[in-house]
Amino acid sequence: MGVAARIGAAYRQMRAFFRESVAELKKVRWPTRKELATYTYVVLVTVAVVALFFYGLDVLLAFLLRTFLL
Repeated sequence: MGVAARIGAAYRQMRAFFRESVAELKKVRWPTRKELATYTYVVLVTVAVVALFFYGLDVLLAFLLRTFLL
């Protein structure tokens, strides 16, 4: 198989990939504005809670290490 044939085959595969990707994206059910706002709020609250948990754990471990090791 020559170089030109390989390039042509790769080009056809890329076109098929993008064509299939567009077809799949047309099947997607996109969230409404209200759903998107709700999901965003849930994610932000979850991230804040997890961040506070790890902050508290860090403070507790630092306190324990200072108390018992120093």
